[in-house]
Amino acid sequence: MTTRLRPLPLQELRLLPEGRTWQVDQPIAGITSLTPVRGQVRALHLGTMLEVDGTAGTIVTLCCDRCLQTFNHALEASARELLEIGPAGREEEEVVFAAEDPVERLDPSGCFDPERWLFEQLSLRLPLVNRCGGDCPGPPQPQADASDESSGDPRWAVLRSLR
Repeated sequence: MTTRLRPLPLQELRLLPEGRTWQVDQPIAGITSLTPVRGQVRALHLGTMLEVDGTAGTIVTLCCDRCLQTFNHALEASARELLEIGPAGREEEEVVFAAEDPVERLDPSGCFDPERWLFEQLSLRLPLVNRCGGDCPGPPQPQADASDESSGDPRWAVLRSLR
């Protein structure tokens, strides 16, 4: 049985030598999906670091940037990252991190939110340009014999109405 993802205090997570694993089978706040997000998240407290890894997947409906039709898109994420656990209020230092170094700092008296982490990972995997596929018809073409300007690309209709 899966339970809803809830933030877990880092102090409590520190006491779990094997870390904490969450099985995910639920909607994630901020991601409108056709199916529940399914996967797993694991967090392990390593003293000054929090190691988080997980995989998740769902299906979202997107709007094609070319033809404006909606289409379903399989959204999957698999990630591993190290989060620094450091004193809150510490001045940000300009540090260049290597690929495996932490890039986010957590307050040691705060919580780790697995749902928020999953939201961030899935959001990063959304396509920058939404295309429904290789056979996308593109924007509707105006009729060759139509002299009416309203028969053009519907994405410009609002601008045409300003004339």
